[in-house]
Amino acid sequence: MRGENKGLRLPSIIGDNMVLQQGMRAPVWGWDAPGQRVTVTIAGQKATAKAGADGRWKVRLRPMKAGGPHEMTVAGSTSLTLRNILIGEVWVCSGQSNMQMAVRDIANGPAEVRAADHPGIRLFAVACMTAPTRQDDLVTPATWQECSPKSVELFSAVAYFFGRDLQKALRAPVGLINTSWGGTVCETWMSREAIEADAEFRHLLDPVLSAEEFAKAKPAFDEALRKWESIAYFKDLGNKGFGMGWAAPDCSMSHWTDISAPGLWRNMSDEKCEGAVWYRRDIEVPKAWKGKDLLLALGAIDDFDTTYFNGVQVGTIGMETPNWWLTLRRYTVPGALVKAGRATIAVRVFDHFMGGGLVGPAAEMRVAPVGRPESEAIRLNGQWKFKVEYPIDPATRPPRPVEPLGPDNANCPGALYNSMIHPLIPFGIRGALWYQGESNVGRARQYRRLFPAMIRDWRRRWRQGPLPFLFVQLANWMARRPEPRESDWAELREAQTMTLRLPNTGMALAIDIGDAEDIHPKNKQDVGRRLALAAQALVYRRKLVYSGPMYAGMTVKGSQVRLRFKHVGGGLVARGGKLRGFAVAGKDRRFIWAEARIEKSTVVVWSDEVPRPVAVRYGWADNPDANLYNKEGLPASPFRTDKWSGLTASAK
Repeated sequence: MRGENKGLRLPSIIGDNMVLQQGMRAPVWGWDAPGQRVTVTIAGQKATAKAGADGRWKVRLRPMKAGGPHEMTVAGSTSLTLRNILIGEVWVCSGQSNMQMAVRDIANGPAEVRAADHPGIRLFAVACMTAPTRQDDLVTPATWQECSPKSVELFSAVAYFFGRDLQKALRAPVGLINTSWGGTVCETWMSREAIEADAEFRHLLDPVLSAEEFAKAKPAFDEALRKWESIAYFKDLGNKGFGMGWAAPDCSMSHWTDISAPGLWRNMSDEKCEGAVWYRRDIEVPKAWKGKDLLLALGAIDDFDTTYFNGVQVGTIGMETPNWWLTLRRYTVPGALVKAGRATIAVRVFDHFMGGGLVGPAAEMRVAPVGRPESEAIRLNGQWKFKVEYPIDPATRPPRPVEPLGPDNANCPGALYNSMIHPLIPFGIRGALWYQGESNVGRARQYRRLFPAMIRDWRRRWRQGPLPFLFVQLANWMARRPEPRESDWAELREAQTMTLRLPNTGMALAIDIGDAEDIHPKNKQDVGRRLALAAQALVYRRKLVYSGPMYAGMTVKGSQVRLRFKHVGGGLVARGGKLRGFAVAGKDRRFIWAEARIEKSTVVVWSDEVPRPVAVRYGWADNPDANLYNKEGLPASPFRTDKWSGLTASAK
């Protein structure tokens, strides 16, 4: 609950159902009339403070043990009673979209939501809001909720699975504060003072306009953007393929290629263009389906489609449909078209921006009689035939106008610190979880300093010493490349790994649980589990293996390189066959794929084409094919032994 604006008032973070951090002098604060004495009573103890000239007061409670529920009374000019309070472990969970991603949207999401009945876990979700100056309280009020199917549905999946595993391990209440926003950069989560304090970061403030300057610049940008969109969003030149018989069952497939679906066609074929393409697939219709209406489900299609069954159009979705690229295609095939035997499904896809194709998910790609159980369906994921109707070269698209950066922009340096972090301070917490970095890819060298600077900034603000800070290394994403090459994503992961030099930090890897087609991989259960392992080992001092193998050094002997590792656990293993993911280079800096074998707690790497190796890389790619683990099932972190940059040469 919250008090009125006048008289006794508490911040949003302090209220019914909250969790107070055990084992510390937890702060409780608020506002009342200047000079007013305020007394806080909970679990047999009282603490008193006097409101200052600005009306703010703060007490610190004596350390308490895990348990509850308790009631708290706050008495000043009026009296407030807070109920159902637990004492336990509190974690702040922040970052961008992979932290923000809700439980309902992840793998097995509906089942996870239904099972989320954990009254010992409490959830606090901070609304996405910017502010040009530091706020003492949340602009949009929020409340603590008991974890239930209703409250967890839209809550951070990573935070929830971390809390679920942590509560099970510690047998103590857990409070989770989710303050995250998709697409945001690291510097928006830092205080402006921290940015100004480092000469390397000050230029980040240069593009920021005042409210008045932004108001003047915005109309010109809006007009430029409108003109750009009229050019950049390519227009469909018309359905030529249908006239050439490409939807017909008797169409010759001799000049069509194979493609796998779901997936973007730029990742599944040699065609990197935008434009219009066709997918075709034959199915065998059972006799029992004859004359029955069918549900033809194709999943989402990026961007627009016209879908045919035996040469007859049965569905189409275009720009008139909101969120067309996310809309699941579910078309009805009239029973009059359904005959036993071979039938042809043809889909014309027009992509007007970025990548296109049948993007799934795979579970949504099926055909079956209307109303029949999914177990009777014919699956449509897998191999299709593919042909380009006409290509559009995206290189012809002009550059997008640069949006002016106003003080209310979510990526304005300091904006989200002001509105989504500062109002939480000094609430007592055990530590912080962080999943961010995608929006800073391309600035990896800067991230080496920026990310640690943000951590130090939070620690200074919370004044709890070296606050434990656990973060997720970026997951694998995008198409796999046939040869070793430079990678912005690999460099950002390296910058994250370097942050482990700060005390009380830990890193959970996601390099094996990403999705080539989706920057938001659906497996958040393992992300939360790996963060919980790091917390148990580093924060709660439990003896367990919490990390996959980490590069620790190398020695060169002749044509072979021996690599040493930390966190080998019960031993090194190659999951799914022989070791993959290693590349080696000589003084010419040309990396080629290498052979590798495990020898006890080391890995020996070599290539007959590199007789004098000087450098090794592992998992150095956007989406590496790498399979080194420890026996505890945790993947090795990508690494490189060189410090080279700006390479143009790659493997043969």
